[in-house]
Amino acid sequence: MTKYAALREAVVAARLNGDDPLQVPAAATEAELLRAHDRAYVDRVLNGTLSAAEVRRIGLPWSPAMVERSRRSSGATLQAGRAALERGVGVNLAGGTHHAFRNHGEGYCVFNDAVIAARALQAEGRVARVVVLDCDVHQGNGTAAIVAGDPTVFTFSIHGANNFPFAKEVSDLDIELPDGTGDDAYLTALEQGVCYSLSASQPDLAIYLAGADPYVDDRLGRLSLTMPGLEARDRFVLETLRHAGIPVAITMAGGYARQIADSVAIHVATVRIAAGLFSGAAS
Repeated sequence: MTKYAALREAVVAARLNGDDPLQVPAAATEAELLRAHDRAYVDRVLNGTLSAAEVRRIGLPWSPAMVERSRRSSGATLQAGRAALERGVGVNLAGGTHHAFRNHGEGYCVFNDAVIAARALQAEGRVARVVVLDCDVHQGNGTAAIVAGDPTVFTFSIHGANNFPFAKEVSDLDIELPDGTGDDAYLTALEQGVCYSLSASQPDLAIYLAGADPYVDDRLGRLSLTMPGLEARDRFVLETLRHAGIPVAITMAGGYARQIADSVAIHVATVRIAAGLFSGAAS
């Protein structure tokens, strides 16, 4: 959690939110959670009746604070989506909990904020089609599983082939990269994947998981992107969406650098690029 507090402080210090205060999101409602998750699972999370095995799989101890944070993180992605539809971009300074499945959580992910946001915005009549552009170093397995067979939500994941989760799900488009992949090979694959995904999905909204964990010095990453390479990734994705007129909600997703300051710097650069390309970036 240290990373997120430091990120918030850095965004405010750099005035990347302009003159607008950072917004505190509303918690995702039960109705919003249930568009992505089973009733029985949601009830176990909310009531603190998860089994010991479920808690181990999530990797976080249950507490009321854990529930509140998970609900507000999902609410923040939904709020970022609403802001994006009004301003072109919205940013959740957390989120990207893409390992949460319909009936269980895993990998520090309790609720799947991307699917919750996508389906809430569809239910509100604001969008018909959504594309999830997942550039976290780990496959968005929960996202892929929840929306499998749903033609209105297109999932693209570019990730390490040999990284968690070791049993992958099937996204609409998966690009798996070998250990040690560097900037040039990554950016070439990314360009192909993003262009195909946008053409295939024709989305009304993109949800971009801008993970900091493809970084060369990330403890859990296994890829070898530099900070300039990650900035080039963000700039390509966001410029492509802006030129196509596709609003984008950005989430931070993973980042586990040996030096926490490196993960924070990568996330700050994502927000800075978004702020430079759009107005009113941070939410």
